[in-house]
Amino acid sequence: MKTPKLTVVGAGPGDPELITLKAIKAIASADVILYDALINVALLDHASPQAELIFVGKRKGCYAYQQDQINDLIVARAKSHGHVLRLKGGDPFIFGRGAEEIDVARQHGIETYVVPGISSALAVPAYQGIPLTKRGASESFWVITGTTKSHQLSNDVKLAAQSTATVVILMGMGKLSEIVAVFSTEGKAHTPVAIIQNGTTKDEKFGVGTVATICDIVKKQNLANPAIIVIGEVVNQRVQLDSALTDLNHLLLTA
Repeated sequence: MKTPKLTVVGAGPGDPELITLKAIKAIASADVILYDALINVALLDHASPQAELIFVGKRKGCYAYQQDQINDLIVARAKSHGHVLRLKGGDPFIFGRGAEEIDVARQHGIETYVVPGISSALAVPAYQGIPLTKRGASESFWVITGTTKSHQLSNDVKLAAQSTATVVILMGMGKLSEIVAVFSTEGKAHTPVAIIQNGTTKDEKFGVGTVATICDIVKKQNLANPAIIVIGEVVNQRVQLDSALTDLNHLLLTA
């Protein structure tokens, strides 16, 4: 009988190469993998052929499993199969409910582990050459969920709008008009804004404007979830990069 075990793993922001070696080893050792909608399915190629793969992803208005059902699956499969791996986009402790799932597992006597991942809040702006902090432009940054558990705009957005920090908002596209209204009220109508959809993947789309213009740009360029919103002067501090998706891979292959 295998020891019941849960490993919560961060899959990174989308590019399947932006995952840690420890995460790949964990995937290879899992008996059951419960994976989310935002992970790159290429990562499942690292799984054992005998592993059971279960999609438990959630998108706005569409749930393969409710969270309570996911919790039940973790407990049941850990006790019946052994090592359950919960594969989550980005970092599992950044708006990922990883801590909640670990709490449930431990309540049932299941061993628990976590493998951190690269958060999209950091990696997606970086792939577009946007430094979240830069001397003379930004001394700090906020990472905020745009929509709370009660489906309301987070009050932290209002606090962030009063600061000089870079503001990164995840899961905020559905609240974009409310977000720009908050920043406009704080006299930030001309503050630069970037929106990056499907960041670090071949389907990446990018729009840039100001608090006053970004809603029109989103409509014109048909930008939608999953996307990251970056608000702050650092958007104008973008550095010129060659394609991280193609040229870097070519460099590695020919080195």
